[in-house]
Amino acid sequence: MSKAWQQRLADASAHRQQTERWRARQVAKSNTLDFAGNDYLGLAQDPRVSEAQAAGARRYGAGAGASHLVNGHLEIHDALEEALARWTGRERALLFSTGYMANIGVLQALADRHTAIFQDRLNHASLIDGAALSGARSRRFHHRDAIDLESLLARSECAHKLVVSDGVFSMDGDIADIATLVEVSQQHSAWLMIDDAHGVGVLGENGSGCVGSTWNSAEVPILVGTLGKALGTAGAFVAGDAELIEHLIQFSRSYIYTTAQPPAIAAATLKALEIVQSEPERRTQLNANIAFFRREALLLGLPLNDSATPIQPLILGDEAHPLSWAAQLQQRGIHVGAIRPPTVPSGEARLRITLSAVHTREHIDQLLAALTTCQREESLCLTHA
Repeated sequence: MSKAWQQRLADASAHRQQTERWRARQVAKSNTLDFAGNDYLGLAQDPRVSEAQAAGARRYGAGAGASHLVNGHLEIHDALEEALARWTGRERALLFSTGYMANIGVLQALADRHTAIFQDRLNHASLIDGAALSGARSRRFHHRDAIDLESLLARSECAHKLVVSDGVFSMDGDIADIATLVEVSQQHSAWLMIDDAHGVGVLGENGSGCVGSTWNSAEVPILVGTLGKALGTAGAFVAGDAELIEHLIQFSRSYIYTTAQPPAIAAATLKALEIVQSEPERRTQLNANIAFFRREALLLGLPLNDSATPIQPLILGDEAHPLSWAAQLQQRGIHVGAIRPPTVPSGEARLRITLSAVHTREHIDQLLAALTTCQREESLCLTHA
């Protein structure tokens, strides 16, 4: 390695460590109580989903072997796309290998320097990166602020305008105001794209998310969902009218130039989707767990964000606190994500607690007791400081 590159990497590492933003991977332990993942319905560990994946591998092989446009698109992929389209009330759906690839693929295929993109400030990094890669004129409106969005749209002279928002915001857990986004977008002849990664499987009457069958493709032309969260498998999809999906097949580089999703994953996802639709009691249990945790946490005076979804952040402020609390929780056999800038704004470092339908009251009580201990120990430190 040249000295110049060696110095560049060393400087970047030193800066990240000095600012307490260094990231470290951990090998997940099977005996740890998980309040960090996104397996909201517990389907990642459901034996029926696992068996469907194993059966899919036995039938189709371990991998697709090629891209969708060569010979990697198999009948199981077709079946899953058709099922996802029906579930979300769209004409067609298109599978992507990851949610990140779906978002950058959609934005790169639809937008160019003659396009204006308007994004919520708290959108996921994949949406921000997709807009940048497209070369479009990109503006970010204040979080869930329709007045700011309308002002930006009114000043735009672009013929092609695209409004983009998360459905459920991954770090705060709040839900986009879809009705207002639809209204404002239509007033200004803009298309609306919703990335409902954390909503599909969890929200809506049939679990199809905060958009799903409530808003049709004329109102929300572009719907993105992931399969690796509430559905418990891997990959993502884009759902919309046939014309949109065909355009993505022709022009989305992250779809065209990558190996298709392993067919066993598609088989597992079909089973997970069947369970989501046939067992609404999973969502009922999840919502009961959310309500219980919030009620008890508020009684304990924990700094909860306003969220009715499985994502329950505790805003702790500076960057050292979430690391300290997460380490203490880990010692008690509880895994919770410590989230710091640049993932969240400065001064808003947090514990990102996620709840699942398979958590019991005893699990949640354990978490609450451990959080109370962290809070009490911090108060004692401040008292003696």
